[in-house]
Amino acid sequence: MTEVKRRYDASGRRARAKARRHAMVAAAQELFERDGFRPTTIAAIAERAGVSAESVYKAFGTKAALAKAVFDVVIAGDDEDVPVYQRPEQQAMLAEPDVRRKIAMFVRGLARRQARSATVQFLIRDGRHVDDSLTPVWDKLAEEGLVGMTMLGGHLLDTGQLRPGIELDEVRDVLWNYLAIDTYERLVLARGWSVDRYADWVARTIIAALT
Repeated sequence: MTEVKRRYDASGRRARAKARRHAMVAAAQELFERDGFRPTTIAAIAERAGVSAESVYKAFGTKAALAKAVFDVVIAGDDEDVPVYQRPEQQAMLAEPDVRRKIAMFVRGLARRQARSATVQFLIRDGRHVDDSLTPVWDKLAEEGLVGMTMLGGHLLDTGQLRPGIELDEVRDVLWNYLAIDTYERLVLARGWSVDRYADWVARTIIAALT
């Protein structure tokens, strides 16, 4: 009688690994936001997540890399392996035919993501001045942001509805300037604007500059 080997089902193992990773990121976010980056230790994160410190190092390598992972989760709103641009909100913006509505839709979505991620962004931005390990993380965030603004700028240009003669570098830089987390910090956190008021103003300002 021929013995039939059962196919190994790795889905349970993957689910457990994902759950552990989620626990580590959630613990890191809580401790970073409560205590700051430097005072938070890998041991403390591991204890809060219910895993070993070795597991944290194995999953992320460094505390700075874990800070980047925290940012990636809070900017997306979850830890699903789906890029922001592939999500329904962004797909709806890409499908919108009117460039002004496109800009408004993008800004509203970004404002919500900034509200979720501001604390972590400031932790990385400001923390790099006292902890060199965060400098490449902040540089990576800046690089990813500029790439995103370049892609969005190209998409807006392709509509043919922007101001005649405007080129991609200007479109990108206008987006990059007004959509920086520093603008959110000044208007929402320092001046007390609501997120909706902030998003409406930024959208109007960008539309005026580009169309």
